[in-house]
Amino acid sequence: MSRMTVAQRVDALLKAELIREAGTARPSGGRRPTDLAFNLQHSYTISASVETTSSRVALTDLSGAIITDEHVDIAVEDGPEKVLHAITETGRQLLTRSKTPMSKVSGVGIFIPGPVDPHTQRPSQPPIMPGWDAYPIVDFLQDTFPVPVLVENDANAMAVGEYSAGFTGTTSLCLVKVSTGIGTGLVINGQVYQGVDGGAGDIGHVRHPAFTELQCQCGSYGCLAAGASGGAIARKLKEQGIEAFSGRDVHRLLLAGNVEAMRLTHEAGQRLGEVMATVVCLLNPAVLLIAGDLASSSLIGGMRETLYPMSLPRATRHLDVRLAALGEDAGIRGMSSLLVNQVFSAAAVNARLG
Repeated sequence: MSRMTVAQRVDALLKAELIREAGTARPSGGRRPTDLAFNLQHSYTISASVETTSSRVALTDLSGAIITDEHVDIAVEDGPEKVLHAITETGRQLLTRSKTPMSKVSGVGIFIPGPVDPHTQRPSQPPIMPGWDAYPIVDFLQDTFPVPVLVENDANAMAVGEYSAGFTGTTSLCLVKVSTGIGTGLVINGQVYQGVDGGAGDIGHVRHPAFTELQCQCGSYGCLAAGASGGAIARKLKEQGIEAFSGRDVHRLLLAGNVEAMRLTHEAGQRLGEVMATVVCLLNPAVLLIAGDLASSSLIGGMRETLYPMSLPRATRHLDVRLAALGEDAGIRGMSSLLVNQVFSAAAVNARLG
């Protein structure tokens, strides 16, 4: 580009408040240059998580930093209309609390515990979300928030959040979320890999010989999630007289040092490692992160016991296996990042500036 073209583009971006002057740089001869930076306070995003027993709504700046958030005690089985209505009302309250006008919201993102069709952004036969299949989430949310809306699988959103926070130099990242269900998010060369129908990473429904007699919530028998998920461990604990109904309850017991919860989680990690050995040999990722309610030393210890012996040495030679760092903030940061990448892409900005 010519110097004149660059100057005109910079002026347009400054006028639109999409970039800002960020001080001056060290001179290299001639006039001292001015640094320019993306304006993280240009606008804000609203991100929401839908979990099996609750939801969470957060207002973030364009870096993904959470300004204010709120948890909502509503279960996914209550159905899409009740859950989404609670999310929209909470979103409005966050805007009021932070004194943020609706005009300053640039996008809304929501992630759910099930597959999402990448073409329609609708849930695609989610096993643990009765009544949600093909529900028009985008249309519902845009009735309240007339901005771009993104819908994503929870493991994918969490993988993007962890990637953007600490692994942007990594070519391939795999995140396994083990909560009431089991799912995997894949970020390859900086992009989420969803598969042709949004089903990539759905390892919770891979058949495992140890669980052939167990029926999964999807209706099939032998799924990994039927015997190694937080929901499965909760059922086993309940049979022993220990109060547990979901992955969140198992998480609470793990934090309290419950020996039986730790033992069952360790065994679940071993079964998970057997399945992940195939994933690792197929993808040869650089980073493998463990997240969700069951993410613990018990789970990752059991996983390592089977993952490494059952994988090719070449596939694990440079594999970094660790617990995810962001906890429940990972998905919020990931959705904000996905929104920013879409709303402020070169094509979107060019269209906005004419």
